[in-house]
Formats: sequence, C-alpha cells, structure tokens
Amino acid sequence: MRIEFPHVAREDFRWAQALLRIGSAPDNDLVLASGQAAPEHLRIHQDRRGWVLQVVPSADRIYVNARPVREQALLRAGDVVSVGDCRLLLRADEDPVQRPPLQVSEEGRGTVALRAVAGPLSGRVWSLLGNLELGAPGGVPLELPQGDVVVLRIGWEAGQLCLEAVRPCERHPLRVNGACVDKLALQPGDQVGVAMHRFVIDGPGMRPEPELLIPESWSQPLPEESAGPSSEVWWLIVTAAVLALGIALVLLIRF
Repeated sequence: MRIEFPHVAREDFRWAQALLRIGSAPDNDLVLASGQAAPEHLRIHQDRRGWVLQVVPSADRIYVNARPVREQALLRAGDVVSVGDCRLLLRADEDPVQRPPLQVSEEGRGTVALRAVAGPLSGRVWSLLGNLELGAPGGVPLELPQGDVVVLRIGWEAGQLCLEAVRPCERHPLRVNGACVDKLALQPGDQVGVAMHRFVIDGPGMRPEPELLIPESWSQPLPEESAGPSSEVWWLIVTAAVLALGIALVLLIRF
C-alpha cells in the first residue's frame, strides 16, 4: 500500500510491512510534523479483515473520510485519513487501470449495487441492474464544495460495469481505490470517490462461483463390494428365516 499527500509537495510513502506506525517522533515509520500529530499517534496493521487503523490511547482523535475515529476503524483503498491538518490518501499498490477486465453474466448483474459509505448520501444503496447517473439533472444529486459540478455515469458495456466521468472537475478528480481515473471497468469491492463522497461496489454475483470437482470414482470400495459372494449372503438369509420360523413354532406350542 502507499500513501499520497494531497495538495502537499511531498513524495508518496510506500510500505509493505504488516505494521505501520505514524506519529511525530523520529522512530515512527511515517513521521509527521509535531504540530500535526502526537509522538505516537496511530498504527495501521493488516489482518483477515483487511487494513485496520488503531488510534493510540494518548493521542487525539483522527478522521477517516471526515468521520471521527477515537479507537479503531477498518480502512480501504481510497480512504482519506486526517491527522491534524495533514491528509493521508490511501492507495493500493495495484493500479486499477492495469488489471484484467471482469466479464459479468446477465444473471450476475441483478446482485450488483452501489452503496454510499461516506458523505451526504451515506447509507443509501442503488441497484446497478441498469444505468445510473450521479450529479446529472434527474439523477442522483451529488453535492460538491463551492458549487462545483461533477457528472458520473455507471452502466454496463460489453458485459463490464463501466464508470465514466461525463463531466469531470479538476478540483475534485474522480478516484477509484485512490487512483485518478476518467473511465474504468469496475469490480466488486472498488471504492469510488469524488470530493467527500465515497461509494463501494457490492457485487456478490459479479465473480463466477467456484467449480465443484466431483471425483470420477471412489478410492475406497463400497460395502457391498467388500462383502462375500452372493451365495454366502443367501445362506445367511435362509438361516435367519429358519431360526425365526423355529422360534415362532416354539411360542405357538407353549401357548
């Protein structure tokens, strides 16, 4: 993962270790100015859930996509972490433009949705079975600072879910997983961001189900295959029938 510093002349910070320590003390992995962060302010580590941000108890709270975080928060590529007046934009190592396309069947499109996770539209969900426009008249309203306008279109093209900035804005570029794009084929889990808005692509049906491998033959013999010859089985059946008949006759004679 790497961190960009928007609107600041500072090189991107890259790291690959499991734990990243951020603060103003010189022994941190990422050192910020003393006026922005405590000596040890926050940590980011990776577990089975993904990237997890943890605020050091003695440090002031921070913000993730303008939402205050006092203890912990799950992060994803495209999130903006604010520490004081310093903004950290998280980006994945993989450039979404370079990844192979994902073809989706018509059956799988019915499960795809756009979910707002931050910004004024947070909590709302829109189906992506058809086309969806954001910021356009008659579409989903997309409020931006200072009255700026951005128009986005999401729709299906040749079996791919495509995002396009129909009317881009230089001050508020369109980003997917933190990377600036103009047009891109989306995949499940992608985070679309513009200004303070954050949307996530939910698409459980976009990826094909794994194939179940059924063995052609069993390695272990079946119980009937390991049994004795058929004549031996019939002998047992006849013996059991004779014993049952004898018991029935004895009971009939006694009573």
